[in-house]
Amino acid sequence: MSAIEPLRRLGAAVRSYRFIPLGLASLGLASLSLAADVPAVDQAVRDALKARLPKTAVNAIDCTKVRGLCEITAGTNLFYVDPGARYLIIGRIYDMQTRQDLTAARLLEMNPDMLVGAAASANAAANVTGQDAQRAVAAATTGNAQADQLPAAPGPRTLSLDGLGKEGAIVWGNPQGPSVTVFTDFRCGYCRALSNVLRQMNVRVIERPISVLGSRDLADRVYCAKDREQALHAAYAGEPMRGGATCDTTGLDANEAFARSHGLNGTPVIVRSDGAVLEGYRPRDFLERWLKEVRS
Repeated sequence: MSAIEPLRRLGAAVRSYRFIPLGLASLGLASLSLAADVPAVDQAVRDALKARLPKTAVNAIDCTKVRGLCEITAGTNLFYVDPGARYLIIGRIYDMQTRQDLTAARLLEMNPDMLVGAAASANAAANVTGQDAQRAVAAATTGNAQADQLPAAPGPRTLSLDGLGKEGAIVWGNPQGPSVTVFTDFRCGYCRALSNVLRQMNVRVIERPISVLGSRDLADRVYCAKDREQALHAAYAGEPMRGGATCDTTGLDANEAFARSHGLNGTPVIVRSDGAVLEGYRPRDFLERWLKEVRS
């Protein structure tokens, strides 16, 4: 049986149900394509990939997340194909409605350490670089899982925050926990992931928004909200932000001036109470160990 035979059968099955009322047609089609025949479609894609990318060990196939595309997991690599597995797509899938980088979220879910260090630089380029594509192609065609490993971005090892006042900071978390300062952008996928991790930790977060990805309008609304912590998490979740409230946002100007003067060109940037700096996302276990190493 050819790799696309299950797809042909699916089409024949759909055509045979001509009596379905028009109002239920889309529901019926969705049920067929996303439920009963998903295993058949996945197997067809797997068979086609085996023939076209024989050196690539495919771990998982998901054709339900994005309509018209199948997400392929191969080791630490992630790419997409059409349901016929004729076209290979390298790059980021970005949900414009929720303003979420779906690819970044999935990569972090697969392997939180994979893009450590490079996250800040990647976000500065809107999470899309030519190197990403080149390495993903190399990994897909050679089966080299290390091809997608990016070098750590250079950055300061220590940073004094003495030049910043209390203005411009959004403080949340456990008031009694160890403090950590984070320079973030509300449209940064790695910042969103880091925020979710910090919410699970016993820490006091001093969040300082900077506009790397054109998010200053959103930062203003969060900063001027009556409940800044609630507004902050709503912004990361892509929830609608209520406008109207205005306030003095010169503190946010100070954040951005400080970031520029110290070469903080991407987000997130994490600063420990002793000035030690991490650039990019880190998983919970790493952060917990790192915070315990604070120098008195």
